[in-house]
Amino acid sequence: MAMSKLTNNFSLREFRCKDGTDVPEEYMDNVKELAENLQVLREHLGKAIRVISGYRSSKYNRKIDGARRSQHLTASAADVKISGMTPKEIRDVIEQLIKDGLMKQGGIGVYTSFLHYDVRNRKVRWFGKGVKDDREGRFYK
Repeated sequence: MAMSKLTNNFSLREFRCKDGTDVPEEYMDNVKELAENLQVLREHLGKAIRVISGYRSSKYNRKIDGARRSQHLTASAADVKISGMTPKEIRDVIEQLIKDGLMKQGGIGVYTSFLHYDVRNRKVRWFGKGVKDDREGRFYK
C-alpha cells in the first residue's frame, strides 16, 4: 500500500485486521483520522500506544462476536493499551484532550485490559467486559 505511514508514530500495518485483511481503500480517510487523533494522545503522554485491534473485516468481526455495526468495520476504531496506564487512566486523558479541542469527540469504551476509542461524530461511553465491543457492557454518561 502506498500510504504505509499514517502519522509519525502510526503505520497502516498496525490497524490491519487480525485475520490479515488490509484496511480497504474506502476506509483510508477513517483510519487516517483515527491515527491522527491517537497521535495527539501519544505526543501528549510521551508513551507508545499499542493497537490491539483496529480494522475488522466483517468475517472476523462475526467470528469474535463483535457488534453488528462496530466502528471497527469501517476502520474508525482502535482498541489500545498503553504500558503503565489503566484503561480508566487512558480514558481520563482522552476526555481532557477532547474537552481541550485536541482530540475528536467519539466513542470511548473502558474494558478490563484495554480502551476502545473511535472517531464517530457523537459522544458515546460504555464499560465492557470481554474482547468484544459496544453491544455488551453498560453505558455511562
